[in-house]
Parts: sequence; C-alpha cells; structure tokens
Amino acid sequence: MVKNVTNLSRSGLNDWMLQRVSAIILAAYTLFIGGYLLSTPEVDYQQWNSLFEQTWVRVFTLLTILSIAVHAWIGMWTVTTDYLNSRALGGKSVLVRFPVQLVCFVAVFSYVVWGIQILWGH
Repeated sequence: MVKNVTNLSRSGLNDWMLQRVSAIILAAYTLFIGGYLLSTPEVDYQQWNSLFEQTWVRVFTLLTILSIAVHAWIGMWTVTTDYLNSRALGGKSVLVRFPVQLVCFVAVFSYVVWGIQILWGH
C-alpha cells in the first residue's frame, strides 16, 4: 500500500468533499461581495472599512481565506500527483513532485498568514 503524506485528508472522497464545500463557501463569498458592490455603487474607504469592522464579515472572510487555501492545496496536490507521475518522469517522480508541492505549500501558507494579518491586524 502506498501512503502519500502530502495530501490533505488521506482520502479521495474527503478531498472531493472538502473541494466541494470550499467551492460553495467561495461562491457564497463572491455573491456577498458582488451584492455589496452592486448595492453600493460608489464605495469609499470609510464604507469598505466599516463593512470589514463587523465581526461576522471578518469571520466570513477568514473562512473564505481558509477555503481558498484548502481548495488550492487539494487542486495542486491532485495536479502534481496526476501529472508528475513516475511513468512520465522515468521513475523519479518524488524528486520533482515533492519540491513542487513544497513550493505550493509555502505559497498557500504564506497567503493564509498574510490574509489573516491583513484581516485582523492593525
């Protein structure tokens, strides 16, 4: 049995479900922000700032940031494991796949930390 330690939930079904749930959250957030922008045609800094001062908007945004991270990681993990496989690379897939996954992980993690800092920092 092959064990891959770089996937998110160790199960294809769980990854599929996480991908769908995160997509629903991302769609809901897109509709929320789109609706806000359509209902407030001339948004200035004060309005935008007052929107994001509300705790529920910050929590929704944080949930969206985490959903982006989960969605992106599962997608990149799937792409790297599907297309950086041993047959295409002459049996040296781990030597290529792991560094690519590491770069993706560092990028996703950095974006989450940066997003949290922007959202909750002063």
